Amino acid sequence: MRAKQMPSSSTRSKSQLLLLFSVLSLLAISFPFFFFSSPSHPTASSSTYTHPHPRVPPETSFVASLENFLTHKAPTYRTSDDTVRSALHDDVTSFDDRQFAKEMDWVHRDPYYPLNFPIRVYVYDMPKKFTFDLLWLFRNTYRGTSNLTSNGSPVHRLIEQHSIDYWLWADLIAPESERLLKNVVRVDRQEEADLFYVPFFTTISFFLLEKQQCKALYREALKWVTYQPAWKRSEGRDHIFPIHHPWSFKSVRRYVKNAIWLLPDMDSTGNWYKPGQVSLEKDLILPYVANVDLCDANCVSESESKRTTLVFFRGRLKRNAGGKIRSKLVTELADAKDVVIEEGTVGEQGKAAAQKGMRTSTFCLSPAGDTPSSARLFDAIVSGCIPVIISDELELPFEGILDYRKIAIFVSSTDSVQPGWLLTYLKGISSTQIREMRKNLVEFSRHFVYSSPAQPLGPEDLVWRLMGGKLVNIKLHTRRSQRVVKESRSVCSCDCRRGNITGSHRSLPV
Repeated sequence: MRAKQMPSSSTRSKSQLLLLFSVLSLLAISFPFFFFSSPSHPTASSSTYTHPHPRVPPETSFVASLENFLTHKAPTYRTSDDTVRSALHDDVTSFDDRQFAKEMDWVHRDPYYPLNFPIRVYVYDMPKKFTFDLLWLFRNTYRGTSNLTSNGSPVHRLIEQHSIDYWLWADLIAPESERLLKNVVRVDRQEEADLFYVPFFTTISFFLLEKQQCKALYREALKWVTYQPAWKRSEGRDHIFPIHHPWSFKSVRRYVKNAIWLLPDMDSTGNWYKPGQVSLEKDLILPYVANVDLCDANCVSESESKRTTLVFFRGRLKRNAGGKIRSKLVTELADAKDVVIEEGTVGEQGKAAAQKGMRTSTFCLSPAGDTPSSARLFDAIVSGCIPVIISDELELPFEGILDYRKIAIFVSSTDSVQPGWLLTYLKGISSTQIREMRKNLVEFSRHFVYSSPAQPLGPEDLVWRLMGGKLVNIKLHTRRSQRVVKESRSVCSCDCRRGNITGSHRSLPV
């Protein structure tokens, strides 16, 4: 038998060299792919997020999160004094020069600028009477009062619904080691900022202070902000104001109309905002804070067999403006089979009744309120109840990113009150489509749950994704305004020395 031939050492060496060469060739080919397929700027994909620190269970209750914030974090947070100092012309010019130098540096170093992530935000260190004092006021009066507005809505619950100012601020000022969002960072130097955040709690002050006291505080906050060099440089175009309740900051809004407003809707009826004050180009719509607990995937699955009600609504049945559709719907759907329409009640019992009703219903009505938007929409989404949106002028939050057709039914106000039309239409939707929409609701709900720490793909995250798209326009309008300012400085030199560098700037209220 022929003996087995063993390879020589020179043959083995050649084989090993050939194998090593092949591996190195593969790595050389693969490296550019992995390098360029890992973007340096976050995108809409959640896979771009890493979590370098242990995950902390998020707190989604405003009251619980606020309690923890005030008792554990507020004592270590330093705030500025209460002095309002006016910015001189030289201060503004110096800041403008520093900002220009920084922007030129970014232009040459960052190929994506001004479409850059993370967004750099400077958070104003405002006197505590505009921030912490108002949060303490809410906390100390939450349990002991049951104040109602003129139309019967519970004051503290309204503040919770519009507490987007708290959730955004709490995330921005949190230590970086505790934050999960990577598309926005807080900067310590104003010239490094893309945007400026104004942490003034306009809704709390409106509802919990006496009318004249509130207006006085609004004027003080306005004076404090508009005297800042960064404000004067851009006339407020790169400043973010949380004005989420349509009544808040109303007496001085006209002085900050260039700023970015965080709103519940655009209110095209004209009842709440003056013409030219709000626009989709300038401002951003944020969802209300839900009044009910999140019904997660397990909850939605378990409630499948319990959803015996076809249509559910619980809330105020009489509203103004576009909300008049509610009383018409009551007339149309009264006594219909498998339909529950109830007048809302306040307190924990009211919340429990609304939560139970939504979790046992297939469709939840979301008609307009006093404004085109309604908190019921977001209550329905987090409850796994398919929203039926009846609001012809509604602009939705994050609609540039989210496709609401996957989770909601849109019905015109005219069709909704035609005899028999609405129920016939809803009964005609197949069980397959209903299951698919409910599955989508489970996925979408994360986009409407505020939390601490703020979560990737949560509403705080989507705010900054959409804000990034506004940066180019902001910088364009800022440059244009500066061009006019420089040409008119010789005309308004006296005003400049008093801190007013624009000839067209309106006098502030006193």
